Amino acid sequence: MKGPIEEAYGAIFEPALIDEMAPVAKLVAFKAGDMLIDIGKYIRTMPLLISGAIKIMREDLDKGELVLYFIEKGDTCAMTLACCMGDTKSEIRAVAETDGVVAMVPVSYMETWVGKYPSWRAFVFSSYNNRFNEMLEAIDNLAFMKMDRRLYNYLLEAAKITSSDVINKTHQEIAYALNSSRVVISRLLKALENEGKVKLNRNNIELLELTKTSRRKAGT
Repeated sequence: MKGPIEEAYGAIFEPALIDEMAPVAKLVAFKAGDMLIDIGKYIRTMPLLISGAIKIMREDLDKGELVLYFIEKGDTCAMTLACCMGDTKSEIRAVAETDGVVAMVPVSYMETWVGKYPSWRAFVFSSYNNRFNEMLEAIDNLAFMKMDRRLYNYLLEAAKITSSDVINKTHQEIAYALNSSRVVISRLLKALENEGKVKLNRNNIELLELTKTSRRKAGT
C-alpha cells in the first residue's frame, strides 16, 4: 500500500528517494485559514504538499497583503526553499486555502539529496522556475491589469483550487488578497453580477460561466 508521500510524489521522485524521505518527513494536517509560515520567522523544514492548497502572500509597506501564487498537491514553495538554503528569515506568509496535509522535510537533507538524486535536483530547479513565473505574472497583474480583471482572474483561480464554482470568501477576504478595499471589491463584484458573470449570495460567490460550462458538459 502506498504511503501519502509516494501517493503524491511517486511520479516525480525515484523509489530510493521516497524510501529515504518517508521516515524523516513529518506529516502535518491543516485546516483552511491556518497560518503555516509567517513573515520574519526562520524556516527549518521544507513543505511538500500532499493534499489541499496553500496561498503564498507578501506583505507591503502598509501592512496589506498580496497573493503571489498558490501551491497544490505535488508542489513546494520556492520562497521557502530559498530561506531554507540561505538560513534567512521568511519574507512570505503561507496560509491554508483549503484543508490538507503537508510533509515537512528537515532542511539538513536538502543539499544532500540535490547531489544524490537527479529527480530531487530537477524538482527543486523546476519549482524555482514555476514559482518565479507565477510571481512575474502577479507583478504583471499589478502593473498592467485593471482591478476588475484581476478580481475575476482571482475568482477563477480560487475555483480551480477548490474544484468548485462557488467561492466561499467574504468581500473583505478578497480585498486583502488583492491588496484593495472592501468597498472597491464589493462594487466590482456587483458590476460582474450585472454582466452575468457571477451571482452574489449571502455567504458566497457563484461563478455563473463555470456553472453553465459544467452543465453543458453534463448534458443538462
